[in-house]
Amino acid sequence: MQEIGKTLIVFGLILIGVGALLTFFNKIPLLGKLPGDILIQKKNFTFYFPFMTSILISIVLSLLFWLWSRR
Repeated sequence: MQEIGKTLIVFGLILIGVGALLTFFNKIPLLGKLPGDILIQKKNFTFYFPFMTSILISIVLSLLFWLWSRR
């Protein structure tokens, strides 16, 4: 039962971190404006998909989880 409690605390901290990152997303330089991010603007339509930003975040999170699993 203690293991479940610790896991829930860790997931809660991760959610807080993601929430803080999303709150301050505009203040992080270059994040969301990398080459490879897709931006299509038409007259009454804007489509934005942060492709390279998603890949970068995925690599960083994969590295963090890999380092954590080695612990």
